[in-house]
Amino acid sequence: MLVALPNLLSLARLFCVPLIVWLILDGRADIAFIVFVLAGVTDAVDGFIAKRFGAVTELGKFLDPLADKALLVSVYVALASVGGMPRWLVILVVFRDVLIVGGSLLIHTMRQTVVMNPLKISKLNTLLQIVLAAVALLRDGYGVMPDGIDTILAVVVAVTTFLSGAAYVWVWGRSIPGLSGKL
Repeated sequence: MLVALPNLLSLARLFCVPLIVWLILDGRADIAFIVFVLAGVTDAVDGFIAKRFGAVTELGKFLDPLADKALLVSVYVALASVGGMPRWLVILVVFRDVLIVGGSLLIHTMRQTVVMNPLKISKLNTLLQIVLAAVALLRDGYGVMPDGIDTILAVVVAVTTFLSGAAYVWVWGRSIPGLSGKL
């Protein structure tokens, strides 16, 4: 049962996505914030259990990042649609994720395998994206936000999003025979 628990938590996080989006679009950012935080807790708990108790599975290697991406992208798009997130930033975040998925599919097609090792800049970027989403939901739901914090965070997220996408292109480009000397 312990082996299945991280996957069940990832599934629970994935199933939270439509609820959070609906809450944001319905003007209930206060409740969306709470569900978003709970979803974040499931991410930390499933990772801890999987690593601590050797409960890492092939399904979990796919399901956990899928749930994370679905949650973040959906929250960003929903927030942008109600004016709670700059649209230019949402476009950048979504483009980076499409670039990463497309790049991994290209590498898989060319090499019949792809190993996804998250880069440090990507981990930092994901953390900052989560913080910005939480700040935006907190601001919209509870009106709690020092002036300018969300703008500063948006700029920092934009920079790390760009650097993360560029880093993946660089790493993958160097791994493709015939391209490595050209990048």
